Amino acid sequence: MAERDKQATGETVVDEGEIDFAAAVERLEQLVERLESGELTLEGSLAAFEQGVRLTRNAQRRLDEAELRVRTLVEGSDGGIDFEPFAGPSAEDDGEH
Repeated sequence: MAERDKQATGETVVDEGEIDFAAAVERLEQLVERLESGELTLEGSLAAFEQGVRLTRNAQRRLDEAELRVRTLVEGSDGGIDFEPFAGPSAEDDGEH
């Protein structure tokens, strides 16, 4: 399928699991530009869309992992610094993902 995607979009298909967050965002921007340009065939557009979905999921997973690693520094009652787990988004924010 990757070979078909490569032929349909006219570009090299990147292994989304191996690229970092910034590269994934850059690749997504390139895909959006190509989709908006109208230069792709229907098959090429579908392949680009599928690759975009994979890149988006990979980037979201990386963001979720980074969020879990973030810690908030809190001054304890004894004057020392304690680490507290990062509080995730509130229930109100869940609709914004």
